[in-house]
Amino acid sequence: MGRSGEAKALGVSAFVAWFRAAAPYIHAFRGKIFVLAFGGDAMLREDFVDLIYDINLLNALGVRLVLVHGVRPQVEERLLRAAQGRSKGFVAGSDLTESSAPMAEALYVRGRRVTDAEALEHVKDAVGSVRVGIESLLSVGLPNTPMAGADIRVASGNYVTAQPAGVVEGVDLQFTGEVRKIAVAAIRARLDAGEIVLLSPLGYSPTGEVFNLTLEEVATQAAIALSAEKLVFILDHGDSVDASGQRINRVTAAQVPRLLRDLPEGDMKLYLPHAAHACKKGVAKVHLISADVDGAVLMELFTHAGVGTMVTRQSVENLRTASIDDVGGILSVIEPLETDGILVRRSRERLEQEVEQFFVDELDGRIVGCVALYSFPEASAGEMACLAVAPQFQGGGRGDALLGAVEEAARDQGLTQLFVLTTRTTHWFIERGFALGGPEDLPAPRQAMYNWQRRSKVLVKKLEPS
Repeated sequence: MGRSGEAKALGVSAFVAWFRAAAPYIHAFRGKIFVLAFGGDAMLREDFVDLIYDINLLNALGVRLVLVHGVRPQVEERLLRAAQGRSKGFVAGSDLTESSAPMAEALYVRGRRVTDAEALEHVKDAVGSVRVGIESLLSVGLPNTPMAGADIRVASGNYVTAQPAGVVEGVDLQFTGEVRKIAVAAIRARLDAGEIVLLSPLGYSPTGEVFNLTLEEVATQAAIALSAEKLVFILDHGDSVDASGQRINRVTAAQVPRLLRDLPEGDMKLYLPHAAHACKKGVAKVHLISADVDGAVLMELFTHAGVGTMVTRQSVENLRTASIDDVGGILSVIEPLETDGILVRRSRERLEQEVEQFFVDELDGRIVGCVALYSFPEASAGEMACLAVAPQFQGGGRGDALLGAVEEAARDQGLTQLFVLTTRTTHWFIERGFALGGPEDLPAPRQAMYNWQRRSKVLVKKLEPS
């Protein structure tokens, strides 16, 4: 095989490996609601059609999509043209030229622009133009494009009820509004029909008035009201990095205020507070990704490492390393499983000696789950043991979260393999990437401690680097 053939084979192999690795995400996302928000700048990019292709792919995979677009640059352009037109008529015969035409300085209060009657007309014009542009791109079905056979239907309309923002710091914001209500039932009906819902930054009042809204508020409130699985913000200005330029991989909602202090101005600083608010109100995860990364939406959603920032909620529940004070709580969780023979019995003394190896899931001050990691660095392997969730708290993904904590800790220690011994939950682990092995696959010290009377199944999982 020549070099070109080898390169082609490697490319195919990488594609196949990625596609297989994406399968769990595809299964998990099917039927879930994602809210995807992007600014008006996105429409001005030459590669905007690539985002449309990715939206098409998500739709084809069964993701129920709500798109929220912005119009800020389009509105600014229209306001500038209007100001230039007035200036040309007003200063005819003077030294002012069209390029030097004055434009009324926009008035902002707490980051929100005051929208007067004239500006509102330009907002409505820009929204109509951008919305039609997006709908036309989603309607493409040419056979030589990724949209071939898509047949996407787009629903848009008066799904957002708004109210005036009122007077803030002594300034009347006029036709600048805020979201009052999202038409959840109507949106869900369109999603159930297989359509993509497109929301614009406009809201309507019961009295027939129209209000200018921000895309970030519309997207956030829509995600909360719809109990969305994910809210995704695409950053047109800046990247998902901290003040030192390092990418922020994960952050909790509680960590956001501290992070904001040093962030430079840009979309990251604009969207992070809304991301934190969405998480606190029940949205499972919020992602912030740069528009400059080709295929960022797919890489963020369908790879373990991602390419942006993921914000998760931090409520009364906390997954953390255990301390000596947690021994009693751990015992209360594992004792029922020990009685049933699912777990090997551990004494309080042993737990006190090994508590530093444990992670616990604490809910409102109560330990509701636990897991331990025992390292065998000489074999670059780790044993996950004592994975348990209290019966009344099972079924909420806590077992997966505890498993994830162990895998992350193992990777941090440089371990490349994780193994577990179990008598009852073999299929649960297999469904999460473990493969059946045997006692001979255990590190030598652990083989020596293998209980042949208990005859536990050995399952092994290879760990990819972080």
